[in-house]
Amino acid sequence: MGMKASRLFITHLVMGILPSTRCFALKRWLLRWCGAQVGENVRIVSSARFYTSGCLFIGDGTWVGHEVLVAGGDADIVIGANVDIAPRVSLLTGSHKLFTTPNRAAGQGYSLSIRVKDGAWLGASSTILGGVTIGECAMIGAGALVNKDAPSRTVFAGIPARAIKCAAREVGA
Repeated sequence: MGMKASRLFITHLVMGILPSTRCFALKRWLLRWCGAQVGENVRIVSSARFYTSGCLFIGDGTWVGHEVLVAGGDADIVIGANVDIAPRVSLLTGSHKLFTTPNRAAGQGYSLSIRVKDGAWLGASSTILGGVTIGECAMIGAGALVNKDAPSRTVFAGIPARAIKCAAREVGA
């Protein structure tokens, strides 16, 4: 069962008047009311926005920062436990088939799931596209565009993002 658009609208109105980094229990309750599965001790900043009709799961102890955008179609978004999502991160499940109509590049829309595994850190202003899995304890660099899977315990950075460091050693060194 996915998110309910009318309830998300009301949730965004209420969250907009709540203190940014307070009232976390109420914010969790509001997202659950919309149809999301939200774990314990999840902290969501008031300016975070959710525009998706798919299933949303957020694991225990996760932080969702300022102006985070979760958007797309009906694909699922699974965010594990103890994930840190920095300000202005975008998780975008939706896209379009290219050049399927004569007068525009964006054709029929579709969406692909996103999975962020336990302990990952999504750096400020990074963008995670549909069809991507971020591995356990992976770190996504600030401003990265992630269009392919990021392995566990790897630093992924750049546009498009690529592995620049693995656990205790640097990649390509």
